[in-house]
Amino acid sequence: MSSGVRPEKLKALKERMESLGIREEDISEKFVRSRGHGGQKVNKTSTCVYLKHIPTGIEVKCQESRSQPLNRFLARRLLADKIEQRLLGTESPAEKERQRIRRQKLRRKRRTRLKERQARQQ
Repeated sequence: MSSGVRPEKLKALKERMESLGIREEDISEKFVRSRGHGGQKVNKTSTCVYLKHIPTGIEVKCQESRSQPLNRFLARRLLADKIEQRLLGTESPAEKERQRIRRQKLRRKRRTRLKERQARQQ
């Protein structure tokens, strides 16, 4: 899979997929015409990548860029994220990040309420 992606990133993705037990043979890949911005170029080329991991049934669609090789890389990374989320549940890095943001929002909300109470008391 040659692309505009650095070899280190490709290697890291390949290692991550191996550690999660994702094999290329288990992935069904289709190329679809993209939608949205890009004009005639987008309408004529199939740059949108659709992946399906057959054992888990997880499906991913990626059309981040106008480059098919870059979209292939991004779709595989997204697929690995989703499979990792399913395998690890609350221990996955994505879930930990969501929980961290949720806690941060709660802290901000509490701080705002406290400031409002203090302002009313004055």
